[in-house]
Amino acid sequence: MYPTDLTESKRHLTLFLVQYWGGPDHYMRERGHPRLRMRHAPFRITKQARDAWIAAMGTALAGVRSELTDEEFVELNSYFDMAASQMRNV
Repeated sequence: MYPTDLTESKRHLTLFLVQYWGGPDHYMRERGHPRLRMRHAPFRITKQARDAWIAAMGTALAGVRSELTDEEFVELNSYFDMAASQMRNV
């Protein structure tokens, strides 16, 4: 689902998250409306794929945990869980 080189994938996710939480709209200006389900539709996203992504995001959040308030940590985890569940298509 992801390319070997994650540089652009990480960049896109960062731009999306910054915009989603009220930052500059660089994602929208560069890539257009997020349309997450449409962008993910070509990929087979099973429960296993969703769970693997959630685990990866959990590891990433754990790495920056000290930089987040409890509220931010919970909000990010909740958002990732909701968004990943909505992307499932198998």
